[in-house]
Amino acid sequence: MTLVELMIGMAVGGLLLTAVVSLSMYSGRSLAGLANYVDMNSDSRIALDRMTREIRQSGYLTGYQTNRLSFIDFDDQPLVYEYHPVERVLTRTKTAETEILLADCDNVTFQIFKRHPIEGTYDQVSATNALSSKVISMSFTCSRTLLGVKMNTESIQTAKVVIRKN
Repeated sequence: MTLVELMIGMAVGGLLLTAVVSLSMYSGRSLAGLANYVDMNSDSRIALDRMTREIRQSGYLTGYQTNRLSFIDFDDQPLVYEYHPVERVLTRTKTAETEILLADCDNVTFQIFKRHPIEGTYDQVSATNALSSKVISMSFTCSRTLLGVKMNTESIQTAKVVIRKN
């Protein structure tokens, strides 16, 4: 075996090794991104399901801002959902006990509507104050960084919930 053959063999081996390492790194990042997305989607569904259930059972809405909802719950206790943009968390507060419902939120928006739709459409009339509202619209997006890069974002979650009491 000559020196030229050895150099060619090392070059081919180096290229193959580079390809295998690149493929492994790409596959690892993709798998981590997929697991991250599944985790965020699961957390979002759990938070949305809980909020939907509690809003439907609440007595009425007492306060409204685009990032904060205040209710009197079915047991006559205050219930508050609030988005904190600096911390990127959506919290639930009931009887002075605060818990994080959803972390890593990029945006959370609440809207309020009256119960009856606009005639001939499925659109609701925007409520002018908290006491006149019967429909709550919620939407949020979440994302995380993966290996130092904001790699994937969970798709937007949206729901309209009707307050059933009163």
